Amino acid sequence: MRFSGKSVIVTGGASGIGLACVEAFAAEGASVLVADIDRERGQAVAVRLGAEGRSVRFQPCDVSRREDCEAAVEAVLSWTGRLDVLINNAGILKRGDILELEEADFDAVLAVNLKGAFLMGRAAAKAMVEGGGGAIVNMSSVNGILAIPDQLAYVVSKGGLNQLTRAMALALADKGIRVNAIGPGSIATDLLRQVMTDEAARRRILSRTPMGRLGEPVEVARLALFLASAEASYITGQIIYIDGGRLPLNYTVPVPD
Repeated sequence: MRFSGKSVIVTGGASGIGLACVEAFAAEGASVLVADIDRERGQAVAVRLGAEGRSVRFQPCDVSRREDCEAAVEAVLSWTGRLDVLINNAGILKRGDILELEEADFDAVLAVNLKGAFLMGRAAAKAMVEGGGGAIVNMSSVNGILAIPDQLAYVVSKGGLNQLTRAMALALADKGIRVNAIGPGSIATDLLRQVMTDEAARRRILSRTPMGRLGEPVEVARLALFLASAEASYITGQIIYIDGGRLPLNYTVPVPD
């Protein structure tokens, strides 16, 4: 129970990697606030985990809105009196390359994936300064380094998130707040299903993954637990990739049928 007596906010916590983080931190004794734009799913998560004896609440939150981010922080402070961990996980994807992508779609992706992490990170950091410290984990991607032409807005947002992580870490290091990021590869989530639409796409994705399988959300959540814990007390300003070996690969591998 590494997080007994601690409080955590997970943005985008109603599904995918965010949900896995909610479940993992709650299982380790934390009080977890699920901050998500999806009210139905978010409330269902809180009800289900509450019935299992976990300390979980839902807060509607659009991370692209400063008011919503500040309200989420205020909600957890009112509930528990403290904020120890923020998992900046909320993210969206809209496809299109430089010739096709609509300006509105570019703006929407950056508003959630990058500006949202800034807004929530700033609100959380202010509370953590008052509380004497904490840990922030931003959810980046291997696509913060790799470029995919028809996911232009997404890769730009994740590249920016890497730099946001480093700048936040430097600014907050002397205030007892550590800031790191996780860069998942191909993880079995609804977001990946927007890309892996058929068998050819599945084989293409797995051909660049040496371990030959998709990652599971819980595997990312375990890394988030570590980075937020005292076990990672001397780690800050880092982006740690969990990608089945994808980033080192400069060729393709056979894919089992």
